[in-house]
Amino acid sequence: MKTRIKLLAAALAALCAASSSHAQSTVAEAPPATHGKPTAADADAFVARVNATLREELPALNSAQWLSMTYINGDSQMLASEANERLLKKQKEFIAESRRFDGLELSAPTARAIKLLRTAQTLPPPDDAAKLTRLTQLTTQLDGMYGAGTWCADPADKASCRQLPDLEKVLRNPDATAAEQLAAWNGWHSIAVPMRPLYTEFVGLSNQGAKDNGFADTGALWRSGYDMQADDFQAETDRLWGQVQPLYQDLHCYVREKLVAKHGDAGSVEGLLPAHLMGNMWQQDWANLWPLLEPYKDAGSLDITTVLEAQRNTEHAKLLRDFESSAAAKDLTAPGREAELVAARANLHRDADIAIAKTMTERAEDFYVSLGMPKLPASFWQNSQFVKPRDRDVVCHASAWDMNLEGDVRIKMCIAPNEEDFTTIYHELGHLYYDLAYNPQAPMFQNAAHDGFHEAIGDTIVLGVTPGYLASIGLVEESGASKESVINAQMRMALAKVAFLPFGLMIDRWRWGVFDGSIPADGYNAAWWELKAKYQGVAPATARGEEYFDAGAKYHVPGNTPYTRYFLAHILQFQFYKSLCDAAGFKGPLHECTYYGNKEAGKRYSAMMAKGASQPWQQTLKELTGGEEMDASAILAYFEPLGAWLREQNEGKQCGWQSRGDPRGTTTAGIPAF
Repeated sequence: MKTRIKLLAAALAALCAASSSHAQSTVAEAPPATHGKPTAADADAFVARVNATLREELPALNSAQWLSMTYINGDSQMLASEANERLLKKQKEFIAESRRFDGLELSAPTARAIKLLRTAQTLPPPDDAAKLTRLTQLTTQLDGMYGAGTWCADPADKASCRQLPDLEKVLRNPDATAAEQLAAWNGWHSIAVPMRPLYTEFVGLSNQGAKDNGFADTGALWRSGYDMQADDFQAETDRLWGQVQPLYQDLHCYVREKLVAKHGDAGSVEGLLPAHLMGNMWQQDWANLWPLLEPYKDAGSLDITTVLEAQRNTEHAKLLRDFESSAAAKDLTAPGREAELVAARANLHRDADIAIAKTMTERAEDFYVSLGMPKLPASFWQNSQFVKPRDRDVVCHASAWDMNLEGDVRIKMCIAPNEEDFTTIYHELGHLYYDLAYNPQAPMFQNAAHDGFHEAIGDTIVLGVTPGYLASIGLVEESGASKESVINAQMRMALAKVAFLPFGLMIDRWRWGVFDGSIPADGYNAAWWELKAKYQGVAPATARGEEYFDAGAKYHVPGNTPYTRYFLAHILQFQFYKSLCDAAGFKGPLHECTYYGNKEAGKRYSAMMAKGASQPWQQTLKELTGGEEMDASAILAYFEPLGAWLREQNEGKQCGWQSRGDPRGTTTAGIPAF
């Protein structure tokens, strides 16, 4: 799974991400100070003033944030930092003022708005003005360092310098040697080393803000935003992981055997999967190992990357033919214009990249429109960043934005013609369609029921991207529903969905420990790899001491984006998927369902999204699925054929692995370590 988030106001990111209400020309002024006890009517007026402030302030902040990520330089970072600081200060004032209404009997909407104001923060502002200023500087600086991250194999040779997209290509290339992949993996992780002192300072300031706002630390604040007690929330995620852990362990065992068969002893690190051999920089998605892991070679092709690359190259060939036959090309063959001719031909490559990126995006949009949802506005196509610019540093990490609260929705990606980016687009558009659906809500309710909902919307659509659907749009050949083709399709999906589950947990397990102090600053890297071993069964090929800061090589850490939302999304999307299949009247094995073109399924989905954050998530979930509890049973039902097949493949093998740092020597699977 590509890392995918909504990047809006760092100050109110979870609270009012992508809010999109009618703008007002002025911010409502605070009422004059009054003596006497405040009333419920005062609380209603206060919430109205907060909503008016959001309408007024968020567009400018979003624009500053957009510039800081699409034009990375000192000026854009300064503007983003100052805009963020302004809203953080306003947020701090609002939280303090909201305490006036403690103990009053308030209307349900007002009480919920005040609760969200206090708990739905990701970056709590310290009371001290100087500390607040420094905190906003650090967040912008860390963002910029990630976006500009570059590794040079030879520091004296600029031609050897590569950024994340090029290094990812090495990891996903099945023809690359293990040494080349290790160099690319080490190279990207080296860019995070300078972040470590800044992140350590950031943790202290963020925790100070959490304490100033009544929480033990930032992690406790994050866990409080789920309509349940913080401790209950952690237990809930443990329960959900327990449901799916056996399936992950079966997949891990199968994959490890294939890696050992290809790489010998280098295919395993004491029973754990080598980080640089997993086809993904963070080992969160194993789909790029498909050539190695494909169960049945002759059971139909699911290789959409090759098809997309061919479409891109066909477009480039057409553009080149047209250019070479044009008068402009003939003019550029004149003596002294060789550099111009080279530049013109290079532009054709970029034009082809943009064309395939927009074609892929149009295909994703078509799925949503087929469900009865509107087409994206023209401004989306004009303002989005579809490919990496050639003239500047940008944050390529995929994200979805609502800029002006009036429908200026856009995505920021560096799209390449491959399967991973293809499905990421469906995911990012899910954010935007959620934004548009809850547009009529007050700004403070213009967010997901909880953050896992926002991440699940588009991924639910991805589950409907079945082999049959892909065949209907010409990306794969039609194949019969043989047992072999079913297992192939399920394996393809599991390498993205099941492989991600423990990764979705471990990042915040690490950060919760960092924030509460149980992971000290001088043990950041050791704890990172202990948790990756415990949850993912993954290890680095070589020692990674405390001179490194490997957590910083994952965007969400320097970007300060909570990550448990993605784990929850992977649970919820299968629940949503089953409910939409039921709404569409589908009968048959769950994994065969697609609701492309089904207006009833789209109507049900849109109705859920329209509720936004206006009510507890349990109620919103019940209205779509019939139950108030997140439940992973739909995952197990979906992958039932693959689960049985994996157990057959693993029979008699030594599965499981020993978690590093566990003095008991137990294995996560409860059976002998490999």
